[in-house]
Amino acid sequence: MAQRPRAGDLPAQASTAQLRRFAKRLAPWAPVIVLVLLCLTLGLLNPRFLSADNFVRLARSASIPLVLALGGTFIIILGSIDLSVEGVIALTAVALSMTVTNDRTDLSLGILGIVIALGLGGLMGFINGFIHVRLRIPSFMVTLGMWFIGLGVATILTQGIAIRVQDPMVRGLVLERFLGFPYMVWVALIALAVAYVIQRYTRIGRYMYAIGGGEDIAKLSGIPINRQKIIMFTLAGLFYALGGIMAGAQLGQSNALIGQGRLFMTITAIVVGGTALSGGVGGVGNTFIGVLIVAVLDNGMVLLGVSPYVQQAVQGILIIIAVAISLDRSRLRVVK
Repeated sequence: MAQRPRAGDLPAQASTAQLRRFAKRLAPWAPVIVLVLLCLTLGLLNPRFLSADNFVRLARSASIPLVLALGGTFIIILGSIDLSVEGVIALTAVALSMTVTNDRTDLSLGILGIVIALGLGGLMGFINGFIHVRLRIPSFMVTLGMWFIGLGVATILTQGIAIRVQDPMVRGLVLERFLGFPYMVWVALIALAVAYVIQRYTRIGRYMYAIGGGEDIAKLSGIPINRQKIIMFTLAGLFYALGGIMAGAQLGQSNALIGQGRLFMTITAIVVGGTALSGGVGGVGNTFIGVLIVAVLDNGMVLLGVSPYVQQAVQGILIIIAVAISLDRSRLRVVK
């Protein structure tokens, strides 16, 4: 027969239950708490971290990762994965540099060049989604292929030589400021607002969570699964293209390797912010905090003189810990 709990064990069990409930209530705020503690620690270790100039530098460095991570957040909430980030950045940045004023072609389309780059990113995202749902190929395989297609086409177009961007409007995203911040920071915040509206106030935002929470149940509820996935991949492509445009403006030139390393930064920021890789949990607000955590950590390590190799190791440890904490093992399955 099972033994009854002794009287002395009851207070301990009650205390453990209270701690678990407290931890559960605190979990959604964990990324914010980490961000605050990180800022306070770095501020104590190096007072320059809290300076106004460093704050502007921090905002500028976080703007492109934020835009990229917004697109990736949609796909991960959907329960899928998108590895095409670097390929889309490369091809759209090269397309931008070749269609606005530059040192390689006679084209000078101005804002039309930006529209072309955005349209190209949206098209690449649409192709990702279409192949994924129509041919029933796992999203990570489709997007991995698109990554290398984008890099390959960008390399052919540039012939391995960087194209210098000379368009004053594009360069103005970095060189001109409003309220002390470069225009690219404000563009990133506008993108954040748009992503939040899509997530919070539109039908496709609600469908996204429903599919990520349980695709079978969503299908039985009448949600158009395939169409929704294609829409979300297309939106992600548009955000990646915007990131590519901003990257070209920041560097003042474009080449096939302009997006190198951006995928890891994007995924890290998303999962550190609390968006679960299993889908259906998280959001663009979480991603915003995650981007700030990664940007603050990188900025702080630079100010402290930490080796770049150590920085990469810290980022790797960070993403492993974040995934271990955020992953819902009760819903663990092969990534779609």
